[in-house]
Amino acid sequence: MAVAEPDRAELQAAAAELGLNLDDATTDSYLALIAPNVAAYRVVDELSEPAAEIPRREWTEPADNPLGAWYARTELRTRDDGPLAGRTVALKDNVCLAGVPMMNGASTLRGYVPDVDATVVTRLLEAGATIVGKAHCEYFCFSGGSHTNASGAVRNPHKPTHSAGGSSSGSAALVAAGEVDLAIGGDQGGSIRIPSSWCGTVGMKPTHGLVPYTGIMPIEATIDHTGPITANVADNALMLEVIAGPDGLDPRQLDVRRDGYTRALTGDCAGLRIGLVREGFGTAGSEPDVDEAVRAAAGVLSDLGAKVAEVSVPLHSSGLAIWNPIALEGHVWQMLLGNGFGMNWRGQYVTSLLEAMRGWQDRAEEFSESLKVSMLAGNLFRRRYGGATYAKAQNLARTLTAAYDAALVDFDVLVMPTLPMKATPLPPEDAPRELVIERAFEMIGNTAPFDATGHPALNLPCATVDDLPVGMMLIGRHWDEATLYQTAHAYETRTT
Repeated sequence: MAVAEPDRAELQAAAAELGLNLDDATTDSYLALIAPNVAAYRVVDELSEPAAEIPRREWTEPADNPLGAWYARTELRTRDDGPLAGRTVALKDNVCLAGVPMMNGASTLRGYVPDVDATVVTRLLEAGATIVGKAHCEYFCFSGGSHTNASGAVRNPHKPTHSAGGSSSGSAALVAAGEVDLAIGGDQGGSIRIPSSWCGTVGMKPTHGLVPYTGIMPIEATIDHTGPITANVADNALMLEVIAGPDGLDPRQLDVRRDGYTRALTGDCAGLRIGLVREGFGTAGSEPDVDEAVRAAAGVLSDLGAKVAEVSVPLHSSGLAIWNPIALEGHVWQMLLGNGFGMNWRGQYVTSLLEAMRGWQDRAEEFSESLKVSMLAGNLFRRRYGGATYAKAQNLARTLTAAYDAALVDFDVLVMPTLPMKATPLPPEDAPRELVIERAFEMIGNTAPFDATGHPALNLPCATVDDLPVGMMLIGRHWDEATLYQTAHAYETRTT
């Protein structure tokens, strides 16, 4: 882009936005004073960003897509050996794959083609995986239901009239349908665990920062997570081993403790202390058969020698409320007003994506209803309180973290239903706004708090009721994904 000289009108408009009213003489004075800044911007504009050579990649639109889960098909492999050799992977469509389109569920991004690979892409290819396409997700990832993608709904493979869950809807649906072995999902309010619960897959939201978010479109840096969705526990642990660890490009990765997760797959959970979080059961919208299935699954762990008892974490009941301002105001500030990335962090910016996001205001009417209601609420409260409620919520998130940590002194793993209900029917295309929003957010009460606190949380399929899966959520100490895998593998070994 050419950096043009600013004129009076442009500077006066910028000043007015900051509460300054400049007359012409004052404007001319400031125009002269900022001339060195214009020169600096020209220097930056003429410099080239460091970029790797990306090979040309072929891709096609999906020819066979009965679940509406695919966005683009490809076949990328860089080696025939490695821990994931022979395994096929789908990427959630907020993950940059150079040369292959990415729309992140949004009509406003349709046609954008990334020019970089996300770190998780590089690591998967280096491990011998074959990336076979991009999986549809929800509109800018703002829905726990699978009905908000601009291209249409993603359908549950167990009951196509029902939701697959979101926002990593396509990722979980494709794994559950057996169309891919593995998938990458993303999680800011439950978006790995929600579709995993409703589709019957194993989905891990790792500790915040364990897996680099580099090259993935953010929502809000403090709650952004990415992780594996798989058909079984062993594949999940192996995939996390491949993608976990610092990459030197994501400043959220502080004091990362990576482990050999597959070593935890012993089939034995004897002696582990399992705490059933009282406040995670019987919540708003809970279906009794879901609660009963999770309690029965905990009984299996007890039969295997785990010490199962109930524990109370009263602040869990306020966890969704604490998460709310962080997600609402944070996404407005970073993802929308910040054109996808915002400022004030040292990570790698995908400047091509930032450019593609610019001007979204001209097409905001195209946004999904779930995104519209979220951004309206976020901007309303941001303007009203100047970010103070967001800040208070971040402070309270530390209090919430401490509450879970206190329970995790006496217990190795906390357990609750991943979601309070089984998969819900997809709303019809002419559904009222109120139903569209209800189906987008009604399920997130147990999942969202752990995005605010960063604890690892895993969905483990534990039952099928009325032909629909039920998920049990296992929560562990920060960086202790291994114990979650140990517990999950013991349960899976006994029940399959």
